[in-house]
This record gives sequence, structure tokens and C-alpha cells, in this order.
Amino acid sequence: MSQPEFLRSIVEAADDKKAEQIVVLNMEGISLVADYFMICHGNSDKQVQAIAREVKSKGEELGYTVRRMEGFDEARWVLIDLGDVVAHIFHRDERVYYNLERLWGDAPTVDVEGELLS
Repeated sequence: MSQPEFLRSIVEAADDKKAEQIVVLNMEGISLVADYFMICHGNSDKQVQAIAREVKSKGEELGYTVRRMEGFDEARWVLIDLGDVVAHIFHRDERVYYNLERLWGDAPTVDVEGELLS
């Protein structure tokens, strides 16, 4: 499976659980941690956990190893390390506070609707 196809699957998994404001940042050449960050948020602890569960399940279903998942029990900022893709699933309030899009402002944004979901 190609990286764009995997990204599309992860974005669709988050979207299936009604994740809001899904953003994918291309981190190639910027971060040594991953090639892409997927960032989204939910409006409640339960929704954040549901999104995280779905993203983790989709990654495993597609044969990717979930290297680490942190923050699931607190459901404020869940980080899922899928190797080349790191998913950041926030509670709405934490997303505004940490504002990763601004922190990594030099990373190009991948058009999830045009490039990935078409």
C-alpha cells in the first residue's frame, strides 16, 4: 500500500468517527519523527477515544505496526505512532492550546479533501 493510500485510509477512519478539522502536514525534511502528521479533534473524551480506536484499528488492519499510543485514558491528546505517520487526536480545547499547525507552520499542508479523499 502506498503512503498516500495509507494516509487516505487513516483520514477516512478519523472522519468515520466525526473527527473535526482534519489536517495532514507533510513533515518530510522537517521532522525526523515522521513523514506526515495527521491532526484532528473531537468534542468529548468519548469521541476522542473513539477516533483513536478507529485510527489504531485501521492502521493494524492495513498491516502497520502501532509503535506507540499515548494519552488514550486521559483523552485530551492521543498520539498514535504508525511509523511514517503520527496521528495527533486532540480534545477541542487542547488543540486550540497546543496549536500544532502553527508550531509546525513551515510544513506544507496536504489537501486531505482534494489529494487524499478524491
